[in-house]
Amino acid sequence: MTVDEILQRVLALPSEERARLLDELLRSLEPDQDDTPTDPAWEEAWAAELNRRAQEIDEGRAQLIPHEEVFAELRARFPPR
Repeated sequence: MTVDEILQRVLALPSEERARLLDELLRSLEPDQDDTPTDPAWEEAWAAELNRRAQEIDEGRAQLIPHEEVFAELRARFPPR
């Protein structure tokens, strides 16, 4: 079976199964399996960070930048080769 045939079959799967497959494929590429996105310590740390950021936004302490500006700045700093 070719990669194109596999891809065609994968894209026919329901989104939950595609997400599971993607997670497994990404984990297979990671050199350190102890720090995967499914690690509870990793998830807890990110949840705390997201809560901290949300609180800063709610309290007006965060400067929000429209995504168009962010991407324009990134394109200017890192032009395609």
